[in-house]
Amino acid sequence: MSVNKDLFESPDYFNVDALLTEEQLMVRAAVRAYVKKEITPIIEDYAQRAEFPQHIVKQLGEIGCFGPTIPIEYGGGGLDYISYGLMMQELERGDSGVRSTASVQGSLVMFPIYAYGSEEQKQKYLPKLASGEWLGCFGLTEPNYGSDPGGMLTNFKDAGDYVILNGSKMWISNAPYAQVAVVWAKDESGEVHGLIVERGMEGFSTPTIHNKWSLRASATGELVFDNVKVPKENILPGIKGLKGPLSCLTKARYGIAWGVIGAAMDCYDTALRYAKERQQFGKPIGAFQLQQKKLAEMITEITKAQLLNWRLGTLMNEGKATPQQVSMAKRNSCEVATNICREARQILGGMGITGEYPVMRHMMNLESVITYEGTHDIHLLITGQDITGFNAFK
Repeated sequence: MSVNKDLFESPDYFNVDALLTEEQLMVRAAVRAYVKKEITPIIEDYAQRAEFPQHIVKQLGEIGCFGPTIPIEYGGGGLDYISYGLMMQELERGDSGVRSTASVQGSLVMFPIYAYGSEEQKQKYLPKLASGEWLGCFGLTEPNYGSDPGGMLTNFKDAGDYVILNGSKMWISNAPYAQVAVVWAKDESGEVHGLIVERGMEGFSTPTIHNKWSLRASATGELVFDNVKVPKENILPGIKGLKGPLSCLTKARYGIAWGVIGAAMDCYDTALRYAKERQQFGKPIGAFQLQQKKLAEMITEITKAQLLNWRLGTLMNEGKATPQQVSMAKRNSCEVATNICREARQILGGMGITGEYPVMRHMMNLESVITYEGTHDIHLLITGQDITGFNAFK
């Protein structure tokens, strides 16, 4: 078996491809070809060195992975949500950190500017973000407030033509390299607003978070605001309250639901090929019952998740998907992918922990994905509240 050569073949046990349009299949093929050419050959090296491959930002812009559902007049792709999901699936098949970069840019930075920004804000920021000329980040989580964003301490005070922003945000993907941050903060009455903060504004810094065992090829940092003067024209006019950031997270969680199945498919494909070629006790290990059980359960769970994601994408396209349905899909996909990565690691034995195969890197990455943008437990309680009517959060 050739190591570090991308031999990936996409599993499709129930012929889900027959449900996809020609355009959707073309979009997927383009991103899959990009990942095979540009991501797979370099990603293990960047992950081992815990370095972000900055050059991919421009590439992701060029192939349309930033804001694919944003209208064309603002630099987006004008694509449907299934196309967006397939893009995220292919990017995460390469690496969760690469998909995170695209998810943050499209769903957490471009979407709120498009949905809640002024026309001037849209014209100024969206084309540069879509092309990859600018990288963006999203500031909601704080050192002391993750699952309870309503407790945020970051705040701003009126000072005439501008506001004075103070506080800090934690675990922010893209932060160290971002030119633009969409930051959520409370005004003097305690109401949450979105502000566009630009690199270079005095008092704004983005320290890098080091020593991560997960998402090592993704740049993660803090956002620190020390009396930052933000012009009032940088406040998003179209939304107030937590509904703003939560609506962005719904879009990003949708992308994750598709994305992590890409990681699961990569681990399954790797394990299947290995099981057919690795000989023990005089035959391929894939001929033993326990290995077949692992592989059969993997393809079953991948297939169920593919169908759930396709249905969710159809509902998103119709404007009928609920945030609770997105939560269920995000949680399901993360659980499926995490389990599949762990089983694949076992099939590969000792080789599974090396960088010669992608499995351990996917495993470590998914430990972040299962927690960010709504933890595994919180998404369970969102479903619980939806079906019982009782709020178990408080």
